[in-house]
Amino acid sequence: MNDHHPEDDHDDDHVHEHGPLAELVTVRDWLRYAVTRFNRGGVFFGHGCSDAYDEAAWLILATLNLPLDRLEPFLDACIASEERDEVFNRINRRVDERVPTAYLVNEAWLGEFRFYVDERVIVPRSFFAELLEDGLAPWVEDPEAVGSALDLCTGSGCLAVLMAHAFPDADIVAADLSDDALEVARRNVTDYGLEDHIELVHSDVFSGLAGRRFDLIVSNPPYVTAEAVASLPPEYLHEPQMALGAGEDGLDVVRRLLAEGRNHLNPGGVLAVEVGHNRHIVEEAFPDLPLVWLSTRGGDDMVFVLRYEDLP
Repeated sequence: MNDHHPEDDHDDDHVHEHGPLAELVTVRDWLRYAVTRFNRGGVFFGHGCSDAYDEAAWLILATLNLPLDRLEPFLDACIASEERDEVFNRINRRVDERVPTAYLVNEAWLGEFRFYVDERVIVPRSFFAELLEDGLAPWVEDPEAVGSALDLCTGSGCLAVLMAHAFPDADIVAADLSDDALEVARRNVTDYGLEDHIELVHSDVFSGLAGRRFDLIVSNPPYVTAEAVASLPPEYLHEPQMALGAGEDGLDVVRRLLAEGRNHLNPGGVLAVEVGHNRHIVEEAFPDLPLVWLSTRGGDDMVFVLRYEDLP
């Protein structure tokens, strides 16, 4: 008598395949799964998205090389099994390791501009992105009259690229202390075909720029206080710490910018510096400077400007 049953001939792995990789088929399925995982995992959103839905959509669409602004047509598209592995792994890393999505998909966005990023650079996020849309008006009266501009602490090179678009006739210098960051910046400069427009310089604040002057200096320097660094969500610990913290009160780099800035501006030139939520610390440290604080859609009083004539 033959006790053999055909169902015994199964490939164990195949029959026992279950869980997300077997059960989640469409983009819609994976989007729902990711949002739930992000919410349950308590991930922090501070690198381009403000909630679990937007971050999940970004991670999934970018992983599948689909356009980020067109989720609807793809919601019911099936994700091939080999693609599901990558989506699954990235969702897991986002939750378990708290890696920012920007690093998982190697991209970050400022407005319409896409930049390559990895863990050698801070994830681009800056109030300057909005301010440069209209060329820092009214502080810069005529964008085409800007002949030279400096992006100090350039990181990924993102602001230098935006400045190249805002000030078409300017020679732009992008400076950073980190050689790793400058390698990433070089990739972004090349991606935008701006090699002849943007010069990359290794510099500790102004140390590598002796004798050079600019019509405009823009800086988004490290400005996080020691206390704030100690309580940052784990997502931020994946970023280069030298790009975040700047001493006990967060002003180590800002002090040097203000002390040496006049030596690197042309008469009539403008210095613009982003300091996040530290307005009160800056004003207490520099009570005599006529700081002007700018407003943006993203928040007020995060960026101050000074003219050449106002600097010590």
